[in-house]
Amino acid sequence: MRLNDREFEHWKEGLTIQDVIDIMRFVYPRLVIKVNGKLIKKEEYSSFVLQENDDLKIYHLLAGG
Repeated sequence: MRLNDREFEHWKEGLTIQDVIDIMRFVYPRLVIKVNGKLIKKEEYSSFVLQENDDLKIYHLLAGG
């Protein structure tokens, strides 16, 4: 599995998006997540199981001006 264009060494069977967020210790309040180019809703993070060949992108939104 790839995370933000890098090999994700912690992939295992049954890994969810929420697991990746926890492993990476992402604490950003606003995340945009895509798997293989498809936008994933926040309520799906805990149930969306990632596959070994998935391309996961996690972006955090910044506020400011």
